[in-house]
Amino acid sequence: MNILKSYPLATILFLSCSLTATAQTGTMTDRATSVDVGAVNSEWQPSRRPDGAYDKVAHVSKAMPWQPLREDDIMWKKRVWREIDVRQKQNMPFIYPGDENTGGGSFIEILIDAVKRGKIMAYSPLDERFTSAFSKEQIMDVLVGKPDTIMIENIETGEMERKISRTEFDPNSITKFRIKEDVMFDRNLGRKVTRIIGIAPLLDKKSSSGEFIGNAPFFWLYYPDIRDVLAQYEVFIPENDVARMTWDDYFEGRFFASYIYKVSNPFDARFKDLGMNEMDVLNEGQRVSEELMTKEHDMWVY
Repeated sequence: MNILKSYPLATILFLSCSLTATAQTGTMTDRATSVDVGAVNSEWQPSRRPDGAYDKVAHVSKAMPWQPLREDDIMWKKRVWREIDVRQKQNMPFIYPGDENTGGGSFIEILIDAVKRGKIMAYSPLDERFTSAFSKEQIMDVLVGKPDTIMIENIETGEMERKISRTEFDPNSITKFRIKEDVMFDRNLGRKVTRIIGIAPLLDKKSSSGEFIGNAPFFWLYYPDIRDVLAQYEVFIPENDVARMTWDDYFEGRFFASYIYKVSNPFDARFKDLGMNEMDVLNEGQRVSEELMTKEHDMWVY
């Protein structure tokens, strides 16, 4: 005898939907608990239980390939260097300390973690042409500094003892990022195209007394090589915790604020190397930026 015949049709449908929903919920919960978010520091480890009001799946993203450009289609090109100051309000995502979705670290921690794990290759701080690799050991020397031996007093014995100390890396010491990019006009696409070539974090330099004396590149990264890594981490958007984008989307969408400090010129010089003061450098960068924006229109004027 079929036991289902003794139940009304509505009851059978209800039981069937309940069992299906329970099975699906259990599957997604199990999957959510096994997801490794890839935390970039020890403060953010994967949760052993779903941390949220709804089930989540692993966000495995990949950078969208650039459309190939032919040299014959490029009618005009300009090499541009920019600087991103993370202290500006629009650039606050760069210094967000992180959460489970963003990778558990700030943007510089994501880059350093990728270099240490061998996911991407770093290049020498003074090598904008990506010819000499910057080894993991060299990066660690900059991060933690050379070992320093100091003499301290033992509280129990009162004797002086030697202690080896290292300076820990402070993510807040990275206040700027430098970008090298090409701005082009492609007649096949009929529009201006901007492609980032390289990116370098700038490390603040301080005197022995703690006074700021300037900044210098930490290392250079070849941007096309790091796009897939950037696509794995999300950018914090304060307006909506769900509507987050990846770091690759963030750069490709040009959501950051920056200023131009150098363009290709016969002397390969920055604006300030041409005798400009800080205000003149900003004004010249703004002038070049406006010139680049109007170039696309000018290319269509015959």
